[in-house]
Amino acid sequence: MRSFAVALFIFGTLPFILMNPHVGLYVYSWISYMNPHRLTWGFAYDFPFAFITGSAMILAWLISRDPKKLPINAGTVLLILFTLWLCVTTAFALDFEEALDKWKQVMKILVVTLLTIIIIYDRKRLDWLIWVIVGSIGYFAVKGGVFAILTGGAYRIWGPPQSLIAENNALALATVMILPLVRYLQLNAPNPWVRRALFACIPIMVFSALASYSRGALIAMCAMAMFLWLKSRHKAALGVAIVLMLAVSVNFMPDEWFDRMDTLNTYEEDASAMSRINAWTFALGFAMDNPVLGGGFGVFGVPSLWPLYAPNPEDQHNAHSVYLEVLAMHGFPGILLFVGIAFVAFRYGSWSIRNVKLHPERPDLIWARDLGGMVQCSLIGFAAGGAFLNLAFFDLFWHLIAILIITRLILERELVRPATSSQPADAAAAEIAPAPVRSFLRPAGQRGLRSFVGRAR
Repeated sequence: MRSFAVALFIFGTLPFILMNPHVGLYVYSWISYMNPHRLTWGFAYDFPFAFITGSAMILAWLISRDPKKLPINAGTVLLILFTLWLCVTTAFALDFEEALDKWKQVMKILVVTLLTIIIIYDRKRLDWLIWVIVGSIGYFAVKGGVFAILTGGAYRIWGPPQSLIAENNALALATVMILPLVRYLQLNAPNPWVRRALFACIPIMVFSALASYSRGALIAMCAMAMFLWLKSRHKAALGVAIVLMLAVSVNFMPDEWFDRMDTLNTYEEDASAMSRINAWTFALGFAMDNPVLGGGFGVFGVPSLWPLYAPNPEDQHNAHSVYLEVLAMHGFPGILLFVGIAFVAFRYGSWSIRNVKLHPERPDLIWARDLGGMVQCSLIGFAAGGAFLNLAFFDLFWHLIAILIITRLILERELVRPATSSQPADAAAAEIAPAPVRSFLRPAGQRGLRSFVGRAR
């Protein structure tokens, strides 16, 4: 029954996707993050829904009146260079067949990232994309948080099977990364009940991340909380709120959780921690001998290399670090481009915050300040937690990069226009909610498939 329901819903969106490519992006993102087909047991479990919706989205974009040119700036140039560099390292990969399979998956993510920057060109579309991301990952985070509260945190929280966030550590980091996005939506939602619901979700999601027993997620939350506190204008109040939330959540956890977290201090006695150090040593040693091209995707799966670079050649694992993952696979040019993309996007967030502050007469732009700051927090969480996980090519990280680029592009356009209203900030905020369904499916200036057919006639 679930399979038919999921299939019916997804195929039911295809006509709307063909008329509106941004709807295709929302559906594709929903499938990529939530993996609804993995929550079924029938034919839908392995059905290529993402391929079908992605193909429909690209077709709709090609025949629509949406922009076709990618905006050129430092962020998009680095994205293109990184994409091309992955093609080069894959061509010279040590395990070409394995590398080719992984390359295909990564190319889908990077191509969709570039398409996102083209298709999402206004505030309304951007907000809908954020709602899709938050709703998709937040479903597992809230469900897991409620379950953890009811069971006293005795069980780990897992994500959808056979997905990038199936593992408890990956879901925990994804949960930490969307927390700032939840806060952004809560700040800007016009409906008070929506704001209250989102506010209630935040502590539940925090508890879900803690109940994953992920040490990386704990480090990511602490790093993100520290960044928020440093940037806040109300350090005392925010500091008290953060300490209270973490204290209440942590005190609710069982003794097993504290034993797990204590291994951060006694990592020499923890097999999992030593496996990470073994993989890090392998990655760094291999990269030093292959500094330019690396070993390509799949280098950690070449058994003959481990005796050459790992202290324990029998303990073969993935990199357990986004930085060493990229370094070993794509060399120093790859890691420089990877870090450069994150750095430029982070600076775009600072640019948005600064320029909104310079225009206090434009309360209609406050959303860009909020979004820029919140996505910066998400990147801080990824930078800290990603040091312990293999999530360099997780869709969410690349969508965050796209969101910061899009926010700057929208803000650049808006700043050259006069303010459309002198209303106060609260009134302006009431106009930035997601549009009604009719406007959502057919925004002004978008004709999609119907326009194409009309021109053909």
